[in-house]
Amino acid sequence: MRAFGRVLVVHDPTSTGDGPGNARRLRAQLAHRLPATQVRLCATRHAGHARELAERAVLADPATLVVSASGDGGYHEVVKGVVRARWRRPGAGVCAVLASGNADDHATAVQDGPLVDAIVAGSVSRMDLLEVLVAGQAPRYAHSSVGLGLTPAAAIELNRHDLGAVAESWLALRSFWRHRPLTISHEGRDLALDSLWLANIDRMAKHATLSRGSSPTDGRYETLLMRHRSELGLLAGIVSTVRGRHAVESREEPFTFTTQTPTPLQLDGEVHHVPAGVEVTVACAPGALDVVR
Repeated sequence: MRAFGRVLVVHDPTSTGDGPGNARRLRAQLAHRLPATQVRLCATRHAGHARELAERAVLADPATLVVSASGDGGYHEVVKGVVRARWRRPGAGVCAVLASGNADDHATAVQDGPLVDAIVAGSVSRMDLLEVLVAGQAPRYAHSSVGLGLTPAAAIELNRHDLGAVAESWLALRSFWRHRPLTISHEGRDLALDSLWLANIDRMAKHATLSRGSSPTDGRYETLLMRHRSELGLLAGIVSTVRGRHAVESREEPFTFTTQTPTPLQLDGEVHHVPAGVEVTVACAPGALDVVR
């Protein structure tokens, strides 16, 4: 059980979900159930602001709980801020996400009940992160997944809609028509790929199952690799991926590759563009973050 010195609820007033409304409701609930705990709402003003707010709050008070009233992308910013603060103050800060986006993959995968109940109970556990090392750059972290190729394109399309599994399959198929394969070097071989997905959770975009039984607390991550194939084979692969009928490798060791073509790299919905000829390593960072679950 963990007692929080204060709670900071970060939300984006321009988001498509009801982040501001959810933030206000959480503050009212906590005022009733934890009247001695300070709860502050803070609206973001620009890209990267959530990271700045989270980092400053945790450095000022290591007992701070930072709640992101957002989807996966907004939570990604908050996690980045808390991780940066923990570089200077190890073990400081706790994170939580108040689902307020289109996909909310992380909240769906790891939260068992209402967030307010978990906060009141002080229910905190250690969670793994995915660490991404791009040569010549500072480490990046993802709370849910890292994707390359078709899968990020499909996920971006899926996350724009609030639809069921059948519709998600159709939207993923639409991404096929815009897709171009990518090439990486891995373990001494050049691989032409349609998609590479490395996941810390068991699903994406609400209904698409990546791996049954995986956990963000087991010190492992799941790798889904789709080699480049014919158009018909690619269509079959997309449908198989969305429905959870695909081969997935569970790994403890890092996955290192070198880009042979310019490659979009998606971390929790945030896309970074990596040029050709750059080495990238994705690894599990066990127990790197304290979260309310």
